[in-house]
Amino acid sequence: MPSSSSRSGAGGEKVKASHILIKHQESRRKASWKDPEGRVISNTTKEAAVCQLKSIREDIVSGKAKFQDVAASSSHCSSAKRGGDLGSFGKGQMQKPFEEATFALKVGEISDIVETESGVHIILRTA
Repeated sequence: MPSSSSRSGAGGEKVKASHILIKHQESRRKASWKDPEGRVISNTTKEAAVCQLKSIREDIVSGKAKFQDVAASSSHCSSAKRGGDLGSFGKGQMQKPFEEATFALKVGEISDIVETESGVHIILRTA
């Protein structure tokens, strides 16, 4: 685990989180490990990505699916191979909407849909 450093922001507070990212045609990078050519991503509207992620979130919250399993199979982020685990990070290390949502969660809570330049996410705060 990375040690506390000046990069961790004021006070050095860190969180640990996992996430599921669904990219869409407005995402800043339209390729991922799941879609190296970006063909599917380029044809996915933001609305469709949000709908897909809402459905995924409902399955996790209802107990039909496990966050880590869905992240591994569905997330467009390379963290999918770790069940969505991003490790720990401090303020100023993630895109602002992602950071704000993560720091606002209690440990064990799952966010609503969070939009960033990368796409749409749900976040599970783990520490």
